[in-house]
Amino acid sequence: MRNCVTAAAIFLSLALVSADAQAPRAADGGLRIDVRAEVIEAFEPRAPERKRFGELEFRGGLILTSSERVFGGLSALRVSPDGGRFFAISDKGQWFRGRIAYRAGKLIGLEEVDTAPMLAIDGRQLAARGWYDTESMTEDDGTIYVGIERVHQIVRFDFGKDGFRARGIPLAQPPGLRTLPSNKGLECLAMPAKGQPLAGTLIAISERGLDAEGNIKAFLIGVASPGSSTFAVRRTDDFDVSDCTVTPRGDLLILERRFTLVTGVAMRIRRVPLSLIRPGAVVDGQELIYADMGFQIDNMEGIAVHRSPQGELVLTLVSDDNFSAMQRTLLLQFTLVE
Repeated sequence: MRNCVTAAAIFLSLALVSADAQAPRAADGGLRIDVRAEVIEAFEPRAPERKRFGELEFRGGLILTSSERVFGGLSALRVSPDGGRFFAISDKGQWFRGRIAYRAGKLIGLEEVDTAPMLAIDGRQLAARGWYDTESMTEDDGTIYVGIERVHQIVRFDFGKDGFRARGIPLAQPPGLRTLPSNKGLECLAMPAKGQPLAGTLIAISERGLDAEGNIKAFLIGVASPGSSTFAVRRTDDFDVSDCTVTPRGDLLILERRFTLVTGVAMRIRRVPLSLIRPGAVVDGQELIYADMGFQIDNMEGIAVHRSPQGELVLTLVSDDNFSAMQRTLLLQFTLVE
């Protein structure tokens, strides 16, 4: 019996190795996966003809599914300047990248999607260290910064050089970062471009780490010159921060969500000029859109921005399904009316 069990174990191992060997892999070790897409025609199903929502116009959306167990939990997103490619992270320490497919300017699917686990500085998987709650991300000239919520850590990847083989190098922690609640840590990372206010500075905002006045704690972290300071985002209507991005015109867009058992989930986007963000400031912002369960939303966790070929400013949002059958992975696009 023991020999039979051993033989069965060897057979299973060989089968797994064989299947893995046959799966397409990128040069940097990424595994190609199939992601299916169902098109969302209307953001508000009860009024399918409506396109304008606050300061945004709905361009289209997708419901994404995959048979691969690693797919899901998407918590941050970036889109290439032309809108043709994306990379994303999941809250379980997994990279995703691929091509965004359009027809007549509307989303129709994702193609050439590759995935791989994030690596720690020692080459082990980041999640193996317990650093798996990867919730925020930004990019600067090929360098990707990722915020890890539960351990209040930011790691830097030379993704432009090494791709999926890049190893995460921890940054020095600002003192205030360590005092954030364990499950309400960094949800927003943004890096203004050269020529913009705060260029060379990481903007880091917590989900719901509150100061004495009940506002959301945020940090300005020097990258080119070490050092950090704090500011705050005014918290209103029980919304928490879930991500952010910087527009080419110099605005910080803050994606927020709210959840209650009675009303379900809601989302909001606020716009804050970078010129208002400075040490000690408490910033608020214009509401660009509000949506609740009457709209095609879920647990919206990622936001990115790019220009369309026509010059329109396009916002792309992604939701975190928490690997739950009760939730969905959505990819939504809107035009910001300028």
